[in-house]
Amino acid sequence: MTSHHNPVAVTGATGALGGRVARILAERGVGQRLVVRTPDRAPRLHGAEVVQAAYGDQEAARAALDGVKTLFMVSAKESAGRREEHRAFIEAAAAAGVEHIVYTSFLGAAPDAVFTHARDHDEAEHLIKDSGMSWTLLRDNFYMDVIPHFVGDDDVLRGPAGDGRCSLVSRDDVARVAATVLENPDAHAARTYDLTGPEALTMTDMAEALTRSWGRPVRFHNETIDEAYESRRAWPAEQWEYDAWVSTYTAIACGDLSPISGDVEDVTGRVPMTFAQYLGL
Repeated sequence: MTSHHNPVAVTGATGALGGRVARILAERGVGQRLVVRTPDRAPRLHGAEVVQAAYGDQEAARAALDGVKTLFMVSAKESAGRREEHRAFIEAAAAAGVEHIVYTSFLGAAPDAVFTHARDHDEAEHLIKDSGMSWTLLRDNFYMDVIPHFVGDDDVLRGPAGDGRCSLVSRDDVARVAATVLENPDAHAARTYDLTGPEALTMTDMAEALTRSWGRPVRFHNETIDEAYESRRAWPAEQWEYDAWVSTYTAIACGDLSPISGDVEDVTGRVPMTFAQYLGL
């Protein structure tokens, strides 16, 4: 059991995943240091102190991590400067004396991954492995929690995914894996876990599940790549953002995100939830 004198540092505690991890650790009596950009948004949890630091501010990050041995690093928000933020924070962690880092990566992270953000994760993984710290990498697939938000106002789920499949995972399952690893990092050192659900669904499957859940017809429209870029230009964004949005679907189409892993169950002892279960079906 981790003591309050040697807390686990948790980043992203104001967000959906980090907040879940922080709450699980608090319930298990693990002392924590919540490293956040906006302290007044941090959850108030027993045994947790709150410190302020941004990934790109190495001085603040190093101070925030002083005395921490185990760090949960949620990947930085997608941005043009994300890789530099990752580098700065990883360097700060190593300089502060962090011994073990648990990082939220992405399934199939590679320098040439179809999903463009997975390339950022590949770089972060290499920085962590070269840092001198012990590590565990959690390669999450797309969160099933966000799929309902991909549906348009017209109840159409659209993108160039074809008949490709995706082994969606719930944030709750990822959080349980992370908390388990953080409680006993030595048992998971130098391990890379692929965190997926128990099934791989097509976008049509997802639309059918949403139809049942919402009680109104949701359908999948398979766009061409040109159509996908055009439809997303309704939202002003930079080119790298459009590339990421479209490659969300092309990564599914090419099969990169279809593998099903048993790692969630192996680490937690519980079978991960299905998309239907997540929707309450």
